[in-house]
Order: sequence, then structure tokens, then C-alpha cells
Amino acid sequence: MIIENVLTPERILCDAQGASKKKVLEVIAENISRHVPAINGKDLFNSLVSREKLGTTGLGSGIALPHCRIKACQEPTGFLVRLAEPVNYDSVDKQPVDLLFALVVPEENTQEHLTILQALAERFQSTELLAELRSAESPQKLFELITAPV
Repeated sequence: MIIENVLTPERILCDAQGASKKKVLEVIAENISRHVPAINGKDLFNSLVSREKLGTTGLGSGIALPHCRIKACQEPTGFLVRLAEPVNYDSVDKQPVDLLFALVVPEENTQEHLTILQALAERFQSTELLAELRSAESPQKLFELITAPV
């Protein structure tokens, strides 16, 4: 499965704090740069914010897929966040977001970027999976749920 190739249990936050969309993107950028030192956190944050200005990555049903391409990124990298409290994210359904899967890919990696986003969007259409993700008690359990065969 594609998702397990870009995500590790160490790149998952359970019940994270985020007062706003920007703050959540900042938390994501800081954490990805901690796990992938080649990626500068400030550059990543700016890229994620720039991408959001093109149109929201809030899919609806409390889900967002913030993503961008970065030159310093060597391989597709995912980061899953479940927020303690939902935040306003300008989602297409106007509902707040509590589950985010951030994706950072190499600058030239357009097709793989789209393939991974499609796989994620398909996974997040399952109301059963969403309920399980929202009630999971650990990053390891979130990892198992999001990477389980469909």
C-alpha cells in the first residue's frame, strides 16, 4: 500500500494542540523537519501556506490533506495529525478539521504526488475508518488503521 511507504508511527501526533489552521501547519512543518533534517521547517511552513492560498486542502468531514513539493525533499514524506480539538480550516463543507495527513514530495515528483493524494482521499472516504482514527489511543494504532488493507 502507498500510505505505509510515506508514513511511519514516529511521524504521527495524537491529540495535538492547534489553535488555528496556521498553527497546525506550523506544528506539521516543525515535526517533519525534525524527522527529515534536510527539510527546513520555515521553508516547509511557507510552502504549505502558499499551497493553501491556491485553494483549501480541507476535504470535508473533518479531514485535510495539506501538501506541497519541496526541492530539499528526497522522497515522499507523510505526517498524520489528530487534533485534540477541531480547528477552522476553510474546508469545502465549512466544518472544522481534526484529522490531517500532510504530504511533502520532491519538487519534480508530480505524478507520485497525485497518486498518493488520491490514495489518501480514497482512504478518508470511509466513515468507519474516520471513527476508528478519531478514537485510536496511540500513534501506533493510528498507523495500523491508516495503513491497513482496504
